[in-house]
Amino acid sequence: MSDPGRPALDPDVGEATAAPARAPGEGADDGPDDLHRAITGRLLFFYVLGDVLGSGIYVLIGAVAAAVGGAFWLAFMAGVTVATLTGLAYAELVTKYPQAAGAALYVGKAFRSPAFTFLITISMLSATFAAAGSLATGFSTYFAAIWDAPPALLVSIVFVCLLALVNFIGITESVTANLVMTVVEVSGLVIIVAIGIAHVVSGEADAGVLTSFEAEGNPVWALVAGIALAFFAMTGFENAANVAEETVDPRRTFPRALVGGMVGAGIVYVLVAVSAALVVPFDRLVDTDGDPALLQVVQADVVPVPNGTMVTVFSVIAMVAITNTTLVAVVTQSRILFGMAREDVVPGVFARVHATRRSPWVALLFAATVVVGLLCVGTAVDRAGWGGSDGLVTTLANVTVVLTLFIYGLVIVSAFRLRGHDEGPGTFRAPTPLLVLGLVGNTALLLYVVVDDWTSLVWCAGLLALGVVLYLCERVLGARGGRDGGA
Repeated sequence: MSDPGRPALDPDVGEATAAPARAPGEGADDGPDDLHRAITGRLLFFYVLGDVLGSGIYVLIGAVAAAVGGAFWLAFMAGVTVATLTGLAYAELVTKYPQAAGAALYVGKAFRSPAFTFLITISMLSATFAAAGSLATGFSTYFAAIWDAPPALLVSIVFVCLLALVNFIGITESVTANLVMTVVEVSGLVIIVAIGIAHVVSGEADAGVLTSFEAEGNPVWALVAGIALAFFAMTGFENAANVAEETVDPRRTFPRALVGGMVGAGIVYVLVAVSAALVVPFDRLVDTDGDPALLQVVQADVVPVPNGTMVTVFSVIAMVAITNTTLVAVVTQSRILFGMAREDVVPGVFARVHATRRSPWVALLFAATVVVGLLCVGTAVDRAGWGGSDGLVTTLANVTVVLTLFIYGLVIVSAFRLRGHDEGPGTFRAPTPLLVLGLVGNTALLLYVVVDDWTSLVWCAGLLALGVVLYLCERVLGARGGRDGGA
């Protein structure tokens, strides 16, 4: 049955029908089955920064440069801007509803429709499943550069399982690991910026490349293509909303930590893009030889360090970056399932919290199983030659973008619909004109990505079908009331 100290969704309208006994976030732990509040504002800032500064910046610069040309830093700036505008809507809604479930909770309250709430829930889950699969595949590629004996699929599966185990141990350990890995991955980006500065100081940099559009076709469409790719590198900030219930004083800390982390990541992205454009000629950044673009920056002999050493160190840093992003995805998957099980959207078993570790262990186990299954199916499809020419990493990345842009747009609409509801003295209110700009930007990018790669819709349909199974299980088994207690 539902927790008497929390709002429960009415089964007919999906709206909160019971007022909480106290404002969310005011206490440490509300009960024996609640998640542990251990994330401070500083940890949350690095959680957002580390998630956004994940593998995207290490693997996408070449693709963005190919789409735009030397001025590809503009694509990163535009992508950062659109994502940050969306982040304002999340910041407003988190201060009203600091609970696990994120976008699904907001849309459910805004539209009062269990079916719509279910759609957003499974879309968010599908996006994180696809992202984790893509990242795990990318991790195995970097791992092979160091040790190529184990099969790539096995490396990916072990990688996912280990991250699920870290999360099972506890959210404090997961976020602390995230903080450590954030420091490592940021150090790699600092190396790139330092190389760019050294190149400028040497007098060999050509600033004219920063305004050059060298891609084929209309420069406007080239820039839009670059923005879509760069936007993928900014996704992940929304995951922070799913740990709101584990954050200390979320109404005060969330807006600053969320927007601050995104702006910080955006500044780093633009600096790295400018440095790469200045150091390496455009045609080499396009990644024609299979080497990531940033590795080519490292190999440019700008600093007096042996290339072999630099390449090894940077490859390890890239693996850490991928681990960081995937860890956050694993946290998000389990928290979405946990939060929506308590709202009776998915079976209540997913709301079980381990008696000693205080982790949603059933949700973690299920999420890891789904990602492993996705990896196996995706690998089989690729080997059969049915996956297209882009490969599993890019295909799943496109799936993530399609689902995420859809969710972002609905979150902004939900922020508008919930204006005037559940507001208090500590509620953050985002500027309306900025939210409108964010909605327009998300819609335009979504339309472009779907038209550019319609096959991503097939993968989306397959993942959403999994949600239908969960929905039917909830309806057939009649597991009303998400929380089955600790186990």
